[in-house]
Amino acid sequence: MLDKLLPVERRYDEISQLLMDPKVISDNLRYRDLMKEYKNLGPLVEKIRTYHKILDTLEEARLLLEGGGLDKEFREMLQEELITSKDEAEKLSEEIRILLLPKDPNDDKNVIVEIRGGAGGEEAALFVNSLFRMYTMYAESRRWKVEVLGANPTELGGYKEVSFSVSGEGAYSRLKFESGVHRVQRVPETETQGRIHTSTVTVAVLPEADEVELEIDPTELKIDTFRASGAGGQHVNKTESAIRITHLPTGMVVECQDERSQGRNKEKAMTVLRSRLYDRMLAEHDAAIAADRKSQVGTGDRSERIRTYNFPQGRVSDHRIGLTIYSLNDFMNGDMDEIIDALITARQAELLAAQG
Repeated sequence: MLDKLLPVERRYDEISQLLMDPKVISDNLRYRDLMKEYKNLGPLVEKIRTYHKILDTLEEARLLLEGGGLDKEFREMLQEELITSKDEAEKLSEEIRILLLPKDPNDDKNVIVEIRGGAGGEEAALFVNSLFRMYTMYAESRRWKVEVLGANPTELGGYKEVSFSVSGEGAYSRLKFESGVHRVQRVPETETQGRIHTSTVTVAVLPEADEVELEIDPTELKIDTFRASGAGGQHVNKTESAIRITHLPTGMVVECQDERSQGRNKEKAMTVLRSRLYDRMLAEHDAAIAADRKSQVGTGDRSERIRTYNFPQGRVSDHRIGLTIYSLNDFMNGDMDEIIDALITARQAELLAAQG
């Protein structure tokens, strides 16, 4: 492992010098990219340097013990220090191995989350609203910004579908595990006999694509305008401010009517379209490299049921890692870290095993 660490430290020191170069400072794009790399390498380099210090301490203690001529009390102190330092070195070694794992290039990106009702009719639509609230509260706890991009509300307070962006450090790295089918078991408010119903909701988490990463030919777009309307067909405004964009090569359609401004709706719709196309491009790229490559814990297939929310028993079960927690209310109020941390740990273990 030490052979892998030296180039990392060299690169960190190299970037440190470059960030003080006036030519680099004047080049905004290069400076931003270098600063991002420097920030990402920082925690790893800090642990590497601590690791080197512990190895030096171990070597000094070993040489002193081998040299002999020590009084009993000093020898016992060195032996105790040797044991402590070995434990610290092993722990740091494991932490460094994890930090050296290949990083998902999208982890630092903002995300677009799309939630749609599946089986279950109105109850599924209500659960779409519950998940939207859950993700919003989780984002608030991490000081991320949430912006609604589009919503199709129902008369009972649910959503047939809702899409929103989440902006903030590490948003994709933690929310990417939410893609898939979410199943809910609960007694609907409309159920008079107290029977438990099972409904499903699909969640798609897309890394937000920059214009630089994915250029869209304007001639391949069909853009329609129409009047925005709310639940029950009530007109939000009388002007044609809503936008529908069709990407002709793929047939992909995006609508946005959340804003009163036609220009703002078009901007939001293009953000969603670009991210969907980018996600599709990534999926095709992954499939071309290896059909069985796992991009998430489990298969990551969005048709796969990933989690069950059982309200009568107050439990949440994540089927990819076999984890069940009995704090459903807290989880639905945005306290999601226990399961997300477990999914990240499982993914790290998977990558470590692949590296042997």
